[in-house]
Amino acid sequence: MTHYILIHGSWHGAWCWHKIADRLKANGHTVDVPDLPCHGKNWGVHKDVTLTDYVKAVTDLIDAAPGDVTLVAHSRGGIVGSSVAEARPDRITRTIYVAAYLVPNGKTVVDYALQDDQSLVMTNMDQNLDEGWDMLQSHIFREALYADCDDDDVALCHALLSPEPTGPTFTPLQLSDENYGRVPRSYILLTEDRAVSPKLQRMMLDETPCEVLELEASHSAYFSKPSALTRLIEQAGENHAAA
Repeated sequence: MTHYILIHGSWHGAWCWHKIADRLKANGHTVDVPDLPCHGKNWGVHKDVTLTDYVKAVTDLIDAAPGDVTLVAHSRGGIVGSSVAEARPDRITRTIYVAAYLVPNGKTVVDYALQDDQSLVMTNMDQNLDEGWDMLQSHIFREALYADCDDDDVALCHALLSPEPTGPTFTPLQLSDENYGRVPRSYILLTEDRAVSPKLQRMMLDETPCEVLELEASHSAYFSKPSALTRLIEQAGENHAAA
């Protein structure tokens, strides 16, 4: 069985993984789901949060784990998954990206988000650079993030989404072939995504190759298709392991 660490994306918290975590645990796996700083129950001052703080929230769990772990990173959490792989390459079996920002060394999330002309996020987002946060406008929640989700899931998100620290978003990643480059990678491409569009997902995959799995779902497949997403998470890397 596998020890998974599930890393949430922008504006969400550990709570968004509840359907996936329950299914993975029911299948016998161990699961940790952290709240990154200034998300969920992990309150803080947005302008003080750095990418290093995000990484520490995950490496603390890895350091406390009895064995190796598999990372699963969604959306903007992709930069955390990559940075953690750089920091703890000997402890990570695989990094699985779910419609995530797959940003190479020296680049930032912004470098890629600004190229995504099919995303609904950048044109519907409020930013307060003095206080160090951004927030998606609520009128676009469903269309951008939850197009195929049930009303109850969308209502939960309206109640729990919170502003995102901007510091990590503008931070160039520091990734090396010696560390990050030797951790196996899989990517679950969400074909109906309007936040990180399929066009951008494929562009990033052209630059940073991964094993690719596809799911017909919008950005929040952990709500709309949790059983299918759980199967793909468990499937990731199986073909390579069997080779």
